[in-house]
Amino acid sequence: MTKELLAAAFCIGVGLCIAGAGTHLYQWLSKQQAMLRYDGQSFLGAMGNLAISFICGPYIMLQMGWRHEEDGTISMTSALVSAIVGFSWAFVTGLMIAGAYVAAIY
Repeated sequence: MTKELLAAAFCIGVGLCIAGAGTHLYQWLSKQQAMLRYDGQSFLGAMGNLAISFICGPYIMLQMGWRHEEDGTISMTSALVSAIVGFSWAFVTGLMIAGAYVAAIY
């Protein structure tokens, strides 16, 4: 039981690390804020935005949950929902990345 939970936490950690590094790399190179989007000026641009949104999505979701309301407070509901969605998304992407890494090694 604990081995499975540790493996799940490791996958979430890998997904969050890749998402954070990818988000900051994208923002540094493109000089614009990373957003969840699927539009583009061409089909190739739309697919690029979709790929960036898939990889960087967990980090963007966690950032969206910490945005302040008009009165300066943070909504506990939006923080909780963004954390659940972001960590679940990070688990999926982390599982894919860690699985690809293990498959490439062995």
